Amino acid sequence: MHFVVWVCTACRQFCVSHLVLILRQQNARKAQDHPGEAGEGEPDAQEPRQETRPVHQQPQRKEPQTPKYFVDNKSVMMQIDKEGYALRDPDSTTYSGAIETAEEFGKRIFIEAWKRGWSRAQKKVVLGDGAEWIWNLVAEHFPGAIQIVDLYHACQHLWEVVRRLYPNNQGNQKTWMKVHQQLLEKGKIEKLVLSLRSIGADNPDVAEKIRTKADYFERNAGRMRYPKFRRQHLFVGSGVIEAGCKTVIGSRLKRSGMFWTVRGANAILALRCCHLNRRFEDYWEDRRAA
Repeated sequence: MHFVVWVCTACRQFCVSHLVLILRQQNARKAQDHPGEAGEGEPDAQEPRQETRPVHQQPQRKEPQTPKYFVDNKSVMMQIDKEGYALRDPDSTTYSGAIETAEEFGKRIFIEAWKRGWSRAQKKVVLGDGAEWIWNLVAEHFPGAIQIVDLYHACQHLWEVVRRLYPNNQGNQKTWMKVHQQLLEKGKIEKLVLSLRSIGADNPDVAEKIRTKADYFERNAGRMRYPKFRRQHLFVGSGVIEAGCKTVIGSRLKRSGMFWTVRGANAILALRCCHLNRRFEDYWEDRRAA
């Protein structure tokens, strides 16, 4: 069976970072197509969606972390769509979250991963947005796992470059993105880095931005072999993760006029995750037994 850990640094909803675990069956190639179900969203050569800022962002607080987990029923083979992309089972979702430090978050996902069958998985994958702290947690808690940089976030880095190159010319931006995004999606990261480093910029700030982004792609080249990952029916996009924050956090903690202490928010998060995970009755049974 396959086990995928999905990590996002920040989800713009209540300043939340979260993780997704997916347990997959080994015999994926035998799965039947399900054309009526939606696969994972892939970015195209268009400007990515606008980010929404948190309503009551308080930088002095600990960085909140919210993981989200998916585990397929062991009796069901992994489903793939007509294009060969993996499909998830929405009924297999469970959540766990809290406002806490990255170190505490690492322990949280490690414990949950083992509960969900990490030790039994034959293939282990971590998908993140490229943030250094994510790979540090991976090295500590999930050594040996396949590491993948989320394609959507990688495209955002290209958009940061092209906006500086052509700040007021959307036509040139889309033309530039079409060429360079194709290199990214084909996993030709060395050619992409070479192309970025060959750009001549007179503005020192633009030149520094290009250099920084070239270093980013060069550093994560091994995590961006998207054709290779897709041939293994692995996820490379993060659309389902982004929606999880709204489901768990935004719909309950970001209503009009709401203000929270860390203790109060964590208490509600724990109850909400327990309810969404269909563990609410089990929780009270354990409390009564104690």
